[in-house]
Amino acid sequence: MGAQIKGPGLFLAQFAGDEAPFNSLGGIAEWAAGLGYKGVQIPTFDGRLFDLARAADSQDYCDEVKGICAEAGVEITELSTHLQGQLVAVNPAYDAAFDAFAPAEVHGNPKARQAWAVDQMMKAAIASKRLGLSHTVSFSGALAWPYLYPWPQRPPGLIEEAFAELARRWTPIFDHYAEHGQDIGFELHPGEDLHDGATWEMFLDGVKEHTAARINYDPSHFLLQQMDYLAFIDLYHDRISTFHVKDAEFNPDGRQGVYSGYQAWANRAGRFRSLGDGQVDFSAIFSKLTQYGYDSWAVLEWECCIKSAEQGAAEGAPFIAAHLIEVPKRAFDDFAGAERDEAQIKGMLGL
Repeated sequence: MGAQIKGPGLFLAQFAGDEAPFNSLGGIAEWAAGLGYKGVQIPTFDGRLFDLARAADSQDYCDEVKGICAEAGVEITELSTHLQGQLVAVNPAYDAAFDAFAPAEVHGNPKARQAWAVDQMMKAAIASKRLGLSHTVSFSGALAWPYLYPWPQRPPGLIEEAFAELARRWTPIFDHYAEHGQDIGFELHPGEDLHDGATWEMFLDGVKEHTAARINYDPSHFLLQQMDYLAFIDLYHDRISTFHVKDAEFNPDGRQGVYSGYQAWANRAGRFRSLGDGQVDFSAIFSKLTQYGYDSWAVLEWECCIKSAEQGAAEGAPFIAAHLIEVPKRAFDDFAGAERDEAQIKGMLGL
């Protein structure tokens, strides 16, 4: 009767490493399949797993990548451009920190770094198409984030100009993605200008509701902001193209709250947790996404300051599998139904 969520999927970024099996796509895909994952989300910024420039240029290479994954027993869910998307828009306050995401030849040169990031985004659209995919995941970057809390008060027009500029930078990228049958699901995330529903709406207005502008739904970031992450689905389900299954907990006390007092992750009131260890109501989320016809992947993004990555990955696949909903092939009350009878209908209504 309806669409069904696919999974379990695994975002590989947090698991890639310099030792086998985590230092090659074949090795890490086989490892993921062995844990029960059916799909892998590939970070395009990790050369150990994927060569983005080559993928944008060569169908043979993309066929090879698909073959490696298929041989391991997994599909490719999406390509991730989180780090490159971050560099499409960077406030100068973060120049030094975010240079680490870009090649050395553009360090200290924000315009060159931005141009490199845009080129990377364009390549990812072509690579995604060559792989037979239609969705990607990314970050929006941020120009206004340092001015999040209005003290000192923000000068009039600051936020409006920041979002207008963000729209100017992303619109040509969206046009390119649409031309190639692709879209970009932004992970709405503190640190990005797009971090909640209000900022999403401002951005969507700026890009004139572009069809390629989508949402990567990740409830962990909404729980840490104390948002209603279920109502978010009601509001924006038509724009949700991808889904990161990530848990979190928020335990405020007399010392700290949402801002968590600059503490290390283990000591914060708000912490990311392995699946099942936090407070996110995933049963309700999977039900609501299924209700609205979401039929793409449920992908684990693992981040936890308490549990090891290996244990988190091993527990994540069965957790997601247990939450997948098999949609009904007929209505539950069909047994009590009958053929339409016009005379009966009119009689029951006194017509």
